[in-house]
Amino acid sequence: MTQGARSAITITALALLLVLAAVWGWSAATEPLPAKVDTPLCSTRSIAKGDKVFPQDVTVSVYNAGTREGLAGRVMQSFIDDGFAEGNSGNTSAGKVDDVAIWTTEPTNPAVLLVASQLGGRVDIERRDGLGAGVTVVVGDDFTALVKGDRREVAADDAQICSPPV
Repeated sequence: MTQGARSAITITALALLLVLAAVWGWSAATEPLPAKVDTPLCSTRSIAKGDKVFPQDVTVSVYNAGTREGLAGRVMQSFIDDGFAEGNSGNTSAGKVDDVAIWTTEPTNPAVLLVASQLGGRVDIERRDGLGAGVTVVVGDDFTALVKGDRREVAADDAQICSPPV
């Protein structure tokens, strides 16, 4: 085979590889991006009577019902610093709260009682639907800070709690 024929075959093979690489690159570049997968803030977990519930087992959502800017975020950070899992936070006009309240349909739930212990004796546990994931804490303008509460709560009955996803 002559020098010219070998060069022509080599150039043809390289050109074919270049075309294949360009086609593959174009199809990869124009594929739709994968959809964002939203992970839930918490998942329902069954607790048997006598089981212990710890802060890391409980998701807390905090809402500001007052006029103090950033209050819900500061209180949420205090809960996170104490080991609780982060739920939702923000402002609400759904109800009047002067100091602090927990909104729940299950006032004797061990997760609710554990969160209530962090709020001291001044917390008002209202039987109503919560606003966010887990235990809903609503703070008002008179709220100052969390207190050193219980580090665990023993379930008095079988219950369901909203725990961070595993």
